[in-house]
Amino acid sequence: MILCGSTSTLHFYSLSTTPKLLSHFSHCSFLSTSSPFARICLIRLNQSYGRRIRAFSGATVAVSVPKKTGRDTFLAEESVSWKSLGLSDRISQALSNAGFDRPSLVQAACVPSILSRKDVVIAAETGSGKTHGYLVPLIDKLCSAQHDGDNDSKQASASSRSFSVVLCPNVLLCEQVVRMANGLSDNNGEPLLRVAAVCGRQGWPVNKPDIIVSTPVALLNNIDPKKNHGLDFIRGVKYVVFDEADMLLCGGFQNHVIRLIHMLRFDEKLLSRMNKSGSENPVELNSDSLSQFDFEGEEDIQNESISESEEISEDDVDAEDLTEKTKTLNVKKKDWRRVRKNFERSKQYIFVAATLPDNGKKTAGAVLKKMFPDANWVSGNYLHYHNPRLKEKWIEVTIDTQVDALIEAVKQFNSKALDHGADVSRTMVFGNTVEAVLAVANILQRAGIECYRYHKDLSLEERAETLDDFRKKGGIFVCTDAAARGVDIPNVSHVIQADFATSAVDFLHRVGRTARAGQFGVVTSLYTESNRDLVNAIQKAEKLGQPVEAAFSRKRSFRNKLKKRGSNKAEDISKTELMV
Repeated sequence: MILCGSTSTLHFYSLSTTPKLLSHFSHCSFLSTSSPFARICLIRLNQSYGRRIRAFSGATVAVSVPKKTGRDTFLAEESVSWKSLGLSDRISQALSNAGFDRPSLVQAACVPSILSRKDVVIAAETGSGKTHGYLVPLIDKLCSAQHDGDNDSKQASASSRSFSVVLCPNVLLCEQVVRMANGLSDNNGEPLLRVAAVCGRQGWPVNKPDIIVSTPVALLNNIDPKKNHGLDFIRGVKYVVFDEADMLLCGGFQNHVIRLIHMLRFDEKLLSRMNKSGSENPVELNSDSLSQFDFEGEEDIQNESISESEEISEDDVDAEDLTEKTKTLNVKKKDWRRVRKNFERSKQYIFVAATLPDNGKKTAGAVLKKMFPDANWVSGNYLHYHNPRLKEKWIEVTIDTQVDALIEAVKQFNSKALDHGADVSRTMVFGNTVEAVLAVANILQRAGIECYRYHKDLSLEERAETLDDFRKKGGIFVCTDAAARGVDIPNVSHVIQADFATSAVDFLHRVGRTARAGQFGVVTSLYTESNRDLVNAIQKAEKLGQPVEAAFSRKRSFRNKLKKRGSNKAEDISKTELMV
């Protein structure tokens, strides 16, 4: 999501006296200002949820994850094995070697859909196993294709190789996917396939990989029609995954992603034409043909795109991923050929997201329905819902109580974790801006609490090192929303919102850092009066057992109401500061 700027900045007065945390704002929808009251509300949702069938209008098939009751809401039934899902013995053994004896509920639902070769949209809550859910069947199919090729005439050319590409919004997520794919190995310890990241400072691999993981801009720069490996790539790629699809289909990523999709569809059209004509000579994809194709309905898709200001936080995206020059596809508009809608399919597209609203034509879900109307939709039971393994604590704060509430939340939980015999405790503390993160970190350190800092102004190396230390050693991790999406840190037991999330989507991704993979977790949310409308909307949805789409701030009246309230509070603060 791109948000319209920082929503609140945590400042602190001189700490010679009791530290105080101020929240100011700058022109945004959800504003953090002060409230004269402090209130603590503890919400426990222990009731069982009834079976939910999430309907996605326009999708040919909607697959609902089977509902489970009791404590285990993550793993599939004991009778469900990897092999029963249609995977080979080799892949099943590799998963067992990696410690994955049983699939999760989401994996059990999405693996057969991906093996069916149909386009698939996986929309499931954070921590449900989506990454392995798409990697495992793709690795299985690629291994099978290699085995069939070896048993064939062994004359297959390099250009006929089948491989997969996984697109992620930033470099760190790309590297995480590579690690997870390489974690699946044979009994000899060798990875099942060659996996390479093409992003950041990592260029096109010399040894041809089976899976390429990249950002949209980096991939476009490396498959320039003038580069030989670019043409081989377009013809050879058979499976395309869009991880964090709701982010990739909007904002600064959207144009690049749409262009990539239509490049791949153009190749499908050429192959389809060859098959229909019965020609024995393969239709070659060359730089001339590629530079003349048109994108069917590209302008319509762009008009349907998600508003940048509503869906992507600036901290979700690495600056290097968006500012890198796109040197590819300087396409002349004249003589463009239109990519027809009806053609024989030869590639599979998979979209993966933890938040995928579809209630409105500008949402990511609606865009996918328009582009891939025949896709199978696999939905998790708790997509946009409250996680039953999560305990939430809501604390309304003022300028005077904010710092004390923050320090108490950090100390109290760490003390309880140690009392329960935990060797390592992990707590993530979220701020909305880099300045907020630095202020929170300074406040905690002055209170004798050591912590990590994680935000977009750090280099990729610094961020990677910080994440690795936090994974190994635990502790307090103060971060922006750059750490809220996709980053897998096991056993985070506590999430604190020092700054309340600026939208319901951000909220879902933040709280999704804990209670992952069947574990339990706690979220402590500090909020001010200006956050109350969003907080009330989220609390109401959770209390009624409803999804939080109503709080996604899609309705203009809801956004305007918050803007108006924030503006009034800003005037009050300004008048107060002038009088001091």
